[in-house]
Amino acid sequence: MPVVPEHEDARMTGSIRSIPAHWRRPLAALVLLQAAILAIYWHSAWGMAMIWARSDTYAHGFVVPFIALWLVWRQRAALAPMVPRPGRLAWLLMAGAAALWLAGDLVSVNAATQLALMMLIVLSVPAVLGWRITRALAFPLGFLFFAVPIGDFLMPRLMEWTADFTVLALRVSGIPVYREGLQFIIPSGTWSVVEACSGIRYLIASVTVGCLFAYLSYHSMRKRMVFIGVAIVVPLVANWLRAYLIVMLGHFSGNTIATGVDHLIYGWLFFGLVIGIMFLIGARWVDPTPPLKAPVPGSLVETSYSNRWPWFALSLPFVVVLAPHAVLAIMNLGTKTAPVQLARPIVAAPWHAAAMPPSTWVPAFQNASAELHMGLADAQGRPLGLHVSYYRQQNYERKLVSSENVLVRSLDPVWARVASGSANVQMQGRALRVDSAVIRQHARGMVGAGERLLAWRFYWVHGTFTASDYAGKIQGALGRISGWGDDGANIVVYTPLSDVKEAEADASALLQSYLDSQGDALTQALRQTRGRD
Repeated sequence: MPVVPEHEDARMTGSIRSIPAHWRRPLAALVLLQAAILAIYWHSAWGMAMIWARSDTYAHGFVVPFIALWLVWRQRAALAPMVPRPGRLAWLLMAGAAALWLAGDLVSVNAATQLALMMLIVLSVPAVLGWRITRALAFPLGFLFFAVPIGDFLMPRLMEWTADFTVLALRVSGIPVYREGLQFIIPSGTWSVVEACSGIRYLIASVTVGCLFAYLSYHSMRKRMVFIGVAIVVPLVANWLRAYLIVMLGHFSGNTIATGVDHLIYGWLFFGLVIGIMFLIGARWVDPTPPLKAPVPGSLVETSYSNRWPWFALSLPFVVVLAPHAVLAIMNLGTKTAPVQLARPIVAAPWHAAAMPPSTWVPAFQNASAELHMGLADAQGRPLGLHVSYYRQQNYERKLVSSENVLVRSLDPVWARVASGSANVQMQGRALRVDSAVIRQHARGMVGAGERLLAWRFYWVHGTFTASDYAGKIQGALGRISGWGDDGANIVVYTPLSDVKEAEADASALLQSYLDSQGDALTQALRQTRGRD
């Protein structure tokens, strides 16, 4: 029962009026499997859609699936004579994607779970239809990954580059600049590089559209790679120029313009102009559309195979998709759900408790199960602050290790993080590398600065101290797998920092003294809070 006669197929101009018979069962199986994936992993899919809805950076995610479907539809004439044959290697790869989702869910990492979800959707194609068809659809399937909202990890580096370029350009322009972290002061006022200045939204939009343009316009892989490279570089440079021009407009206008109209004039309109010019130039080298190739006779369908399509190609991937949820259900049986009663560390001599913390500054840690903020002083009366944010029953809204758990928010009107780094310290006789930051009190638009603090930050998770986000995530996953639980704490110790040359060294010595003297008491308090060893 041939589906499409060879002479008719040769005359195809891209239109197929009905689904070929040998495609009906495999296509129905593919739709069923992908619907099951979306239903089983609905939380990850919904979370991805919510990010699209609330973020300008990832709003393009709503149209990516439709573009991918359109790209597949364009291939329908070439796909029609191909025979769907399940690819068994894809089943193993789907198991790897399911394992990635499980690992990401254990530590509540949206990027991992959403990436794994998209991998499952993409891998369902070779699992049901085979690798030959997948190769023919390589770009449409790969394009789906642009829907995954991943890219925020680039933001700190992009902000640093924007600050570097802006400060350099201002100095070349003859304007004196004093820089401290991502803040810089010029004679007309104070400026800060915040998330909106990173250019991440322009970069992601440019790369997404650039890849699509390169695929549709060029057939040479060299041309495609060159254009994609241009689509990466141009938005970066354009964003740097945008930031520089905003500061210059503010400087010469006495800060009366370039502040409120930033995102309107120098946002998407500026980006659109630059990208439009990039595409106009790229269009000069567009390759002509190649003629439609007639199908190879050997690729036409055998009648017998269409009636024997193996339904186990659906059943085994379905089991793989369900497996992570079965594992989670078993692991959650022993999860501790009691409310957190955060124990206060016992203060031992030569230290003593203070009536108040040494500063009004508080770390911006989100949705902790319980918090403690206390002040201490050593024998000489030097002040120190301790802040503990304790987490239990972690989920995607309440988690220990999160990009939203920061010492200072970028738009904080009172405090700014002006220096970042790390410090090698000792904790209970063991080496510990902590995150170190200098935090400054400031008033926007004023040159003067107020109080300065030196802060050390680290985690307590699975009974272990670490400052690494990655180690914290891994330890958290191990804690859940081993039955230890998901309890963890975000710990910050800090002290006022004077302006003298030796201030930072003296402050570091004070913080280290606290860890040496009171580290055991802090550990015991955390263990008591957890309620079991």
